[in-house]
Amino acid sequence: MKSKILSSLLIISSLFGYLEWGENKRAFLIQVEFEIFSKIMYDAGALLHPLILIPLLGQILLLLTLFQKNPNKTITFIGIGCIGIIMAMLFLIACLNINYLMLFATIPFLVISVFTIRHHLRS
Repeated sequence: MKSKILSSLLIISSLFGYLEWGENKRAFLIQVEFEIFSKIMYDAGALLHPLILIPLLGQILLLLTLFQKNPNKTITFIGIGCIGIIMAMLFLIACLNINYLMLFATIPFLVISVFTIRHHLRS
């Protein structure tokens, strides 16, 4: 049961990653995903960028673990790794630019990832 709670927390915390680019352009990852899915019928190529496709794959894998009777450790680790790519990159950018909003938006995912990995390695 704890594995499923941690997986759901990972999915939720990944949606609140915060992006800022250019002048006055900012969005949470959930807003970006919604925008991509709303445009998928018109531009399917927009989904094929690695920085969009890999974290989305990670979210799908973590969602899959919620429906398993005993969540698979390997699938969970791969899901964390896929989402972790974008979240670690956002964390690094936030540290380099001293952007506290981006920093605080990535920390929950990173902390929950550490707890999830420790939980799976102990069990």
